[in-house]
Amino acid sequence: MNGFLQNFSLEGKIALVTGASYGIGFAIAVAYAEAGATIVFNDIRQELVDKGLAAYEEKGIKAHGFVCDVTEETKVQAMVAAIEKEIGEIDILVNNAGIIKRIPMHEMKADEFRQVIDVDLNAPFIVSKAVLPSMMKRRSGKIINICSMMSEFGRETVSAYAAAKGGLKMLTKNIASEYGEYNIQCNGIGPGYIATPQTAPLREIQADGSRHPFDRFIIAKTPAARWGSSEDLQGPAVFLASEASNFVNGQILYVDGGIAAYIGKQPG
Repeated sequence: MNGFLQNFSLEGKIALVTGASYGIGFAIAVAYAEAGATIVFNDIRQELVDKGLAAYEEKGIKAHGFVCDVTEETKVQAMVAAIEKEIGEIDILVNNAGIIKRIPMHEMKADEFRQVIDVDLNAPFIVSKAVLPSMMKRRSGKIINICSMMSEFGRETVSAYAAAKGGLKMLTKNIASEYGEYNIQCNGIGPGYIATPQTAPLREIQADGSRHPFDRFIIAKTPAARWGSSEDLQGPAVFLASEASNFVNGQILYVDGGIAAYIGKQPG
């Protein structure tokens, strides 16, 4: 690998990707492993960790899995201490774990709102706080927060999710502001609408042969005229974790096929 491309290598790095048993987090972790990083992930239950370990093994990746609820500070601190003792100090953190509750705001219970904020905003604060001391000591580190289109836009039924992801955008900027002097870069990735098993029902062809209404809506709003794939996030994630992004800080990179730049097609 020549000198320039070496900037994109993650060889020798240890990456913690939260909630990476499957989905977007899994795809990012696979890309990190292929770029040379050692992969550590967590999930909330042992069966999910076991499922993730099996999925990594299928791809020939030796990952390290931990059971941890990222909303509980003492458990996160214990997990990070265990990682540092057993595997090594964390070079890259991806705050990927998240939930969404699609409930009209006037019907949403305050406890439901709080739960989304807890997982999608408080947890990235808790995990980032846990890894920062080691990064500060070594004067090196990358923190990547998985934001959302809802970091910028509102939409029906997602008040808690949008509030959390908007807050995560600003937490990203503040970590960059507060810890940039330690050579720590904190950036966000804002995925657009990604084709996953969870969104598959929204893309099913209807009985009359037409596309699902939500599928038509997304295609019309996306200049790329398609849903994204988890693989579309891998390049941006590797870039933001690598030395190639050492002077990129406090940015949100929207990987959305152009949605944020586009007003949409004229009806008719």
